[in-house]
Amino acid sequence: MSGVVISVMMLYMVSYLYNNPGFEPNMVLGYTAMLAAFSFIFVGIRNYRNKFNNGYITFSEAFKVGLYISLIASTIYVAVWLVDYYFFVPDFMDKYAEHALEVTRREGATPAELAAKAREIAEEKEAYKNPVMVILITYAEVLPIALIITLVSALILKKKAPQEGLEGIGTK
Repeated sequence: MSGVVISVMMLYMVSYLYNNPGFEPNMVLGYTAMLAAFSFIFVGIRNYRNKFNNGYITFSEAFKVGLYISLIASTIYVAVWLVDYYFFVPDFMDKYAEHALEVTRREGATPAELAAKAREIAEEKEAYKNPVMVILITYAEVLPIALIITLVSALILKKKAPQEGLEGIGTK
């Protein structure tokens, strides 16, 4: 579910940006969508703990479950982006470059700053010519957020099982 939610949001945002060149991407909206999508990591760890582990889970088990969910969701996101990029928006980097330079101009960049931004964008466009780099860059967009949510979820949801034979100690 996490991979589907984040992929649908990405497709919507890319399509909107692609078809509306004046659109200003909203970083807050993007990260909010990621948080909403990756909330399934918390749900997945909790369900595993409660349904398959008798209500108990160690931090390392919880982290491992969250890591698997993160990897699956991120891989779905990467696969969807690859299909979208190569089949539907192959000139996305050109449109992105135009938009990024225009935003830099509007922000009052000096000619030197504009030239630096143009070089940075040219490097990004060059990297996007290599499919392996496209995959790595796309994973880098989402996987760190998923791993942070996995870490926090594992910390919140860890619950040790009571130790056998110690139930009566300390009671009369």
